[in-house]
Amino acid sequence: MNDDGLKGHTFLRYDGELSHLHLMVSEMGGLVLDQLVAALDAVSRQDAEAAQKVMGNDIFVDRLEVLGDAEIIRVISQNAPMASDLRLIITVSKSISDLEKIGDEAVRIAGILLDMKQAGMDGMSSDLALALKEVGQLALANLRAALELFEVWSEDQALSVIEGHRQMDGQFQRELQRALTSIMENKIKVEVAVSFVLIAKSFDRITHHALNLAEYALFEMEGVDLRLIQP
Repeated sequence: MNDDGLKGHTFLRYDGELSHLHLMVSEMGGLVLDQLVAALDAVSRQDAEAAQKVMGNDIFVDRLEVLGDAEIIRVISQNAPMASDLRLIITVSKSISDLEKIGDEAVRIAGILLDMKQAGMDGMSSDLALALKEVGQLALANLRAALELFEVWSEDQALSVIEGHRQMDGQFQRELQRALTSIMENKIKVEVAVSFVLIAKSFDRITHHALNLAEYALFEMEGVDLRLIQP
């Protein structure tokens, strides 16, 4: 093989490696999305068995994080990427980290539900369960929209996700007030209210991680780091 042929082969291999990194984000994102859907379903139905399954599946999320980190190190060490390629690799690295944290939040939600069941605590009232479902669906919608950016780029959708955390912030504050009011009126026990707030806070954090994913996608596609321009 002549030098030109060797270079062409090397470039094709490198392009394939970059595409594989991108696919790893999509694969991990899909798994984390499934975990969040399952956690939300477990909370909505207050199903301990479903919550246990979420916790058991976390090993697969952790495994993909390890594989992703190893692949990133290998690609950097073998190719010394520059410019837009380096932006892609940085995006993948940061995205994998945030996806793993979202997976942790799904496990945390499931764990809180299990703790309630194992402690023999009263289940949440229908209005609290419905409130958590609404908060969870908002987090789920933001995560799904953020992950779609890695498949089909849309600047408008990215900016919509980036703004979405404000809606979640307001929703979380309303649910916190709801829990406090219920305690004051002796409608629910303090430990149930605490579990409610902790689960709602996990959904809030998931929305912030979805915001991060949208910012990473914007950085990859446009080279814009919002941290440098936002007040």
